[in-house]
Amino acid sequence: MKTRTPEPVARRRLIAAAAAAFLAATGCAGPHRTEGTAMSSGARGYLTAALDVMEGNSLFAADIDWPTVRRGAFARAGGARVPADTYGAVREALRALGDRHSQFMTPQEAEQALSPAPDGSALPEARMLAGSIGYLSLPAVSSDRAAAAYVSQARQAVAEVDGQGARGWIVDLRSNTGGDMWGPLAAVGPILGDGEVGAFVEADGKRTPWTIGNGTPRQYLATWGPATPLAHAAAPAVAVLTSSRTASAAEAVTIAFRGRPDTRSFGQATRGIPTGNDSHALTDGALILLTQAREADRTGRIHDGPLPPDEAVPDDSRDLGSGQDRTLEAAAHWLRGGTAPDRTPGES
Repeated sequence: MKTRTPEPVARRRLIAAAAAAFLAATGCAGPHRTEGTAMSSGARGYLTAALDVMEGNSLFAADIDWPTVRRGAFARAGGARVPADTYGAVREALRALGDRHSQFMTPQEAEQALSPAPDGSALPEARMLAGSIGYLSLPAVSSDRAAAAYVSQARQAVAEVDGQGARGWIVDLRSNTGGDMWGPLAAVGPILGDGEVGAFVEADGKRTPWTIGNGTPRQYLATWGPATPLAHAAAPAVAVLTSSRTASAAEAVTIAFRGRPDTRSFGQATRGIPTGNDSHALTDGALILLTQAREADRTGRIHDGPLPPDEAVPDDSRDLGSGQDRTLEAAAHWLRGGTAPDRTPGES
């Protein structure tokens, strides 16, 4: 999840994509409730509080028929006796918001999502390609708790390739299905460059900028420290690779490169959920991960739906036997000085 006011050691630092993956693995049905009995006051208060969170904070609150949503939720909860009996109703109410990004996590799911990433989790990798092109892959990372090793590995790899004389960079987000956005931004910070690179925009127009300083999101400077600058003062040309699997936090990183000079994107359109979630703890430790903001690039453009690349390339993952990576090849060709149609970033 991409919180708008990150708190590195607080429970708010949760990840929508990690929640989605966990829920997919464990199922979304709530515990069985006792039929034919009246809802207890505790269960009613719990469900009311969850619905109040949604109505008071959802990005699309003004567009929702809340009386209907509330009636449906209480009807679904039926004779709930304890908070856990209302989980299915909470999830159904979140689906009714239509943002495709909000999630609900039980106390157990929340605890698992907050745990540091297990050994063997994918870490960023960098290498030198022909033509003095650096390549950096940024896989998903579940939370900022798990991002320390991720950021350290990326920075070391980038420094090594930079030391070998990289003049341009390919940033590969094709396998990043979402999670924490701040770790990947810190990992790519020296390449991306300092300054305001994007923003969350709430329904009332309030902006919360994403600011990079010393190669690090400013609110994490004390946590991860400054990044080592690239050897050359001039900002490098950058090619960003995306796919239909690029989602959530990875779409925020994609947006951070939109409007950057000497930058072009290749591949396929992203998943289409470029929105920011905040987490809200309920009394039993469960969490509502609620979509509360859209995302804008450095030019002020607010993005909605899938992010199209500047240059569309077929998805090679559907033809693994070919041994080709046409998206990577197209990006490297452009960085080596090959021509490509001029188009405003993000146009289809």
